[in-house]
Amino acid sequence: MDNPDFIIIGAGSSGCVMAERLSASGRHNVLVLEAGGDDRRFYVQMPLGYGKTFFDPKVNWMYRAEPDPGLAGNVDHWPRGRVLGGSSSINAMVWVRGARADFDDWRDAGNPGWGADEMFSAFRDVECAVIGEDALRGRKGPLNLFVPDKTTHQLTRKWFLSAKAMGLPLNADFNGESQEGVGQFEFTIHNGRRLSAARAFLRPAMKRP
Repeated sequence: MDNPDFIIIGAGSSGCVMAERLSASGRHNVLVLEAGGDDRRFYVQMPLGYGKTFFDPKVNWMYRAEPDPGLAGNVDHWPRGRVLGGSSSINAMVWVRGARADFDDWRDAGNPGWGADEMFSAFRDVECAVIGEDALRGRKGPLNLFVPDKTTHQLTRKWFLSAKAMGLPLNADFNGESQEGVGQFEFTIHNGRRLSAARAFLRPAMKRP
């Protein structure tokens, strides 16, 4: 590409979404630069493979934190994706929106447009959820969400019942009105494969002329 209109450094979670959005009109050429390699790897695509990617330098920057006095001087391992899709290609695929208070803190710190109400519409636009209320959840976005309700292990179900018996509220949708309680997560998995930002946003954008 000789004359890009935009250059995005990093094809991580945000970079992939930015590339898709900036190129959506067809008026702009977008160049994405990524230090990592291709995400079409078995342990990246297979949902349970994320345990392997946590310690694979081919797809992981393998960052190490400073010694932590609270951990007797031990050093934390800090996995970050070094591959198309960034950390969305190596994480545990859990889809939970950030807390409203955190977004409002960003706005109040001098970042207009980053409050919870503004971010709410962005979350709805990108997701394709199968649970929750229509007023709160997106149904037509590129990010298909999976809920393993039919494959929930019997021990997990018993754990839910125990939590309820202790007075903890059951929550059928952590991306709904409330994020408190006990329940199932949604996952960025589609047709049995990880649905990273690269698969959901970047690869479709790459097919544009």
